[in-house]
Amino acid sequence: MTVTDSALLTVDSIDVYYGAVQALSSVSLELFEGEVVAILGGNASGKSTTVKSVLGVVKPRNGTIYLDDERIDGCEPPEIIARGLASNPEGRRVFPRMSVYENLQMGAYVRRRDGAHTLRGEIEELLELFPRLRERLTQTAGTLSGGEQQMLAMARAMLRKPRLLCIDEPSMGLSPRFVDAVYERLYTLKNHGLSILMVDQNANRALELADRAYVLQSGSVVLSGAARRLHDNPEVRKVYLGG
Repeated sequence: MTVTDSALLTVDSIDVYYGAVQALSSVSLELFEGEVVAILGGNASGKSTTVKSVLGVVKPRNGTIYLDDERIDGCEPPEIIARGLASNPEGRRVFPRMSVYENLQMGAYVRRRDGAHTLRGEIEELLELFPRLRERLTQTAGTLSGGEQQMLAMARAMLRKPRLLCIDEPSMGLSPRFVDAVYERLYTLKNHGLSILMVDQNANRALELADRAYVLQSGSVVLSGAARRLHDNPEVRKVYLGG
């Protein structure tokens, strides 16, 4: 992993509300290029809202979000995606009536000017990383298992050639075997230098993968630091790791 000196993503003191209810209070975080950052916390702690704020799905009432040196907190999701972010949302959200191959093609839709030959080559490379998908190219996505859908959602996101992958709950609802398979692919993406911002209630696995982590509670950051240090923190182990 190569980490540069300047932050790729900077979230600075954002407040987010859903109506009158405050979901985030002065949340700040940084992610450097080539780094994996995990956001941990219990239910309703603000983890997914933080990622949605980065993607422009929800708008902070206060604070700023920068990608490199450009503000994105006022941008709509398509503009943010065009700047190099990709989303692997909670629940996968594949197109259930479309085939696996058609879902992959949809991931490359924003790059349709790159040419069919280029995109076919990149799909072929991803099928090497996700061989299970190759076996199911003509199968409708809605008939895949949860783990297979997660792999499809990851592959679809990667076809956007993102600088930063935002992934929300990659292990939710998966069997231990598929959790291992999904994290094996995330390690491969990390080793290829992809920057990743991730949320996962499987805190053990997230901290093993991540370089740094932030712990949210009731919409505020209560702990942050190197993932290994947080993994060994007695409070974190007691509350989130079952230690």
